[in-house]
Amino acid sequence: MSAHIQAPVDTSAAPTGRSRPARPRAARWIRPAYWGSLLLAALVYCYGLGQNGNANSYYAAAVLSGTKSWSAMFYGSLDTGNYITVDKPPFALWLMEASCRIFGFGSWQMLLPIALCGVAAVAVLYSAVRRSFGAVAATVAAVVLALTPITVAINRDNNPDPVLVLLTVSAAWFCLEAIRRGTLWQLVVSAVLVGFAFNTKMLQAYMVLPALFLAYIWAARGGWLRRLRNLLVAAVALVVSSAWWMLTVDSIKNHPFIGSSTDGTVWNLVIGYNGLQRVLGAGGGSGGGPGARPGVVVAAVAPTSAGPPARVGSSTTSSAARSPG
Repeated sequence: MSAHIQAPVDTSAAPTGRSRPARPRAARWIRPAYWGSLLLAALVYCYGLGQNGNANSYYAAAVLSGTKSWSAMFYGSLDTGNYITVDKPPFALWLMEASCRIFGFGSWQMLLPIALCGVAAVAVLYSAVRRSFGAVAATVAAVVLALTPITVAINRDNNPDPVLVLLTVSAAWFCLEAIRRGTLWQLVVSAVLVGFAFNTKMLQAYMVLPALFLAYIWAARGGWLRRLRNLLVAAVALVVSSAWWMLTVDSIKNHPFIGSSTDGTVWNLVIGYNGLQRVLGAGGGSGGGPGARPGVVVAAVAPTSAGPPARVGSSTTSSAARSPG
């Protein structure tokens, strides 16, 4: 009788109830490409920042005032006497003023937070695109954003646009995650980020809302009633995060005159110079009082009497600041 010998069975690869599918290994070039795009952005945005002086002197005057007065910092005032504010909400100024309060007022101290916002925007865009379209598309998007000439120029300046870009790109990231995961809190965070963007450059921040709304209402998990309920909750968060500073300032009786408004209120700035005038192309103020025209320069001086600030001719440049429009 011949003996039957059974070959040993290898059970090391046999599936078990607790085993998980192996995650595909990422290509070796992905991580270096990601960090390389961030390093490239940091290099072009941060190199030689100290050579840029005050950049836009209009906002530099407000940053300097904010380092000397907490109330000027809150209002976004051009002067420590809180006579007149700049023509934008102060969120971007707060970042620069915080840096200058820590490191002292200077060119790179003021511009570094703005440059870092630009680098952060590249990172957030990479993450958002990779989750939906893969590493190749994400790398292309990151490099294009990092090296677009206007992006490089604005990230080396003290205008609020890089902060606006970071906040809106981050809002899109959280909205995509809310769509993908079906979570309400991420949609609320997206709305709050748009609210902070509103307090950076007002109604220009809301330009992303139609895209975010349509994407969520079309692609989010759950039924239509759940989607509408979540959008209503997010809308409440958007209104609160957008309006708190405006309502606070307008409720204070002796607040500074709001630059580029016609009646000294933030609300007028929202619907006028930083609102409908941007869409309709109507002429507006440029950092001055009622009826100020583009090119008019307003002296950043301490208040001497109540009421809107006096205007001076464009040839007067000493102790003055020009709005970028």
